[in-house]
Amino acid sequence: MKKSDIKNSADMFLYKAVIDLNSAKYLLNGFNEDNIEIDLDKIYFELQQSAEKTLKSILSKHSIVFPKSHDIEQLIDLCISNKITLIDDIERLVELSDYAVEGRYSIINDDINESDDFIRLIESLINQSKINSRKPV
Repeated sequence: MKKSDIKNSADMFLYKAVIDLNSAKYLLNGFNEDNIEIDLDKIYFELQQSAEKTLKSILSKHSIVFPKSHDIEQLIDLCISNKITLIDDIERLVELSDYAVEGRYSIINDDINESDDFIRLIESLINQSKINSRKPV
């Protein structure tokens, strides 16, 4: 999707979600190659933002009003209560919610780098959002 393809709020959220995901991938690559001094928290923040905006894109696509929230679980629950089909393992993305606010203002210690798993899940969610329709969960 290009910026010129944005026609509505669903498109805008999806465009921003892809940008955030690309930022996370770029930062993760630099982290893994030890090219940049960065904490995993910053990468997880970008992943959280991407997941959040993808869910908001899905909700917008279905004309569902959602609260101003960074809570991924709340957004997932809203999708499910409106019978929107989501990806398998969507619940794993709830782990990213802490990085929306706390990750910017405190130190979250993660001993394990699960960024690749989160990237895979978010890519699946983004792909699903492009074909998502109202179906029973």
